[in-house]
Amino acid sequence: MKISYKKLWIMLAEQEMSKQVFREELKIASGTMTKLNKGQEVSLSVILRICEYFDCNIGDVCDAVKAE
Repeated sequence: MKISYKKLWIMLAEQEMSKQVFREELKIASGTMTKLNKGQEVSLSVILRICEYFDCNIGDVCDAVKAE
C-alpha cells in the first residue's frame, strides 16, 4: 500500500491556495513538503495539523491505495 495526497491537492486548488502559502501557513518543513509532493509517508502529527487547519478528517486529506 502507498499513500495518496490527491485529495489534499484538490482541496488546495478549491481554496485557491498555493503550495507555498500552504507550507508557510502550517509551518511545514521543506523536507516534509517534498515528501507530500512525492506521495511519501509523513508523520501523523503533520496530517493532523493539516486536518485541524482545514477543519476536516484524515480521509479528506489522504488515501491509502494499493501499490501496483
